[in-house]
Amino acid sequence: MDVAILINHCLSKPYTYDDFPFDETTLVFKVFDKMFALFDLSSIPIKLNLKLKPHEVVSYVENYQFISPGYHMNKKHWITVSLVDTISETFVKELIDKSFIEVVKKLPKYKQKQIIEFMEDGNGKGVPC
Repeated sequence: MDVAILINHCLSKPYTYDDFPFDETTLVFKVFDKMFALFDLSSIPIKLNLKLKPHEVVSYVENYQFISPGYHMNKKHWITVSLVDTISETFVKELIDKSFIEVVKKLPKYKQKQIIEFMEDGNGKGVPC
């Protein structure tokens, strides 16, 4: 799996930036200063933490061997995805999109409006929200 494609997918989201706030190997993606994705670049395979609805966390952990409760995160809201060769890039992108949406829904309404307006202007290029 090409992790660079997943990183670019995260950065394609409106009002998103990357940072290394914890250490030099944990790449964090934030939308308006709220985390929605964390890549552990030092692990083999690379691991990705994503925020989901609690019932989705339970379902994904139960149904996929490469998904576990969020490592070093609130296990009710976060999953860790091991980016093994058998997982599809499309599936991981869908999980990233879900995480982004879940975090955006918790933002103040005026920030949600900024994201929606950005997408309606055609700048979002189909970014789901």
